[in-house]
Amino acid sequence: MNLDIEKINAELNDKSPVEIIKWAVDLSDKHVVTTNFRPYECSILHACSSVEKDMKVIWCDTGYNTLNTYKHADELIKMLSLNVEIYVPKLTPAYIDATIGIPDVDHKDHKIFSEHVKMEPFRRAMSEHKPEVWFTNLRKGQTPFRDSIGIVSVSKDGVVKVSPFYNWTDEQLDKYLAENNLPNEFKYFDPTKVLENRECGLHG
Repeated sequence: MNLDIEKINAELNDKSPVEIIKWAVDLSDKHVVTTNFRPYECSILHACSSVEKDMKVIWCDTGYNTLNTYKHADELIKMLSLNVEIYVPKLTPAYIDATIGIPDVDHKDHKIFSEHVKMEPFRRAMSEHKPEVWFTNLRKGQTPFRDSIGIVSVSKDGVVKVSPFYNWTDEQLDKYLAENNLPNEFKYFDPTKVLENRECGLHG
């Protein structure tokens, strides 16, 4: 897909998330939204499902989410009637815990751990669905890499990546959640990142 990303980002900069999603779904009928049910993920799931009710939602569950996150995910799936497909690691958390555990980010086994619990399930999901458009909830200010990409970017695999809430602040999202009676969840844990401003590997 040959797109003028710089021009597109300039044109979409003042558009609402729903307008951005509507623009993107017209690019291709092969589109997905990915989620991990972290804080504020309900915003993109609500917006995407409001544009296309049965949009495919991919959840790569590391197996290490908190009890709160699993309950939050279940609540949102039912509330929004999400069309979710769950991808899990081929190795169980019990096996991983018994062999390498959750390594420190500087440990030599951390890359192996991340590969098992996040990268392999994600690649498997993308390989099966082969999307041309990928909706994410990346936002400016989260990491240095994310500050550089804009609302629309192209992944390293050539997929058009769309972040409808890219320019939104936490305060704006809080208002969006309140207006739409959406729950949020903050007891979230990503074992592959540890630090909030560290990339997990899927995006950069």
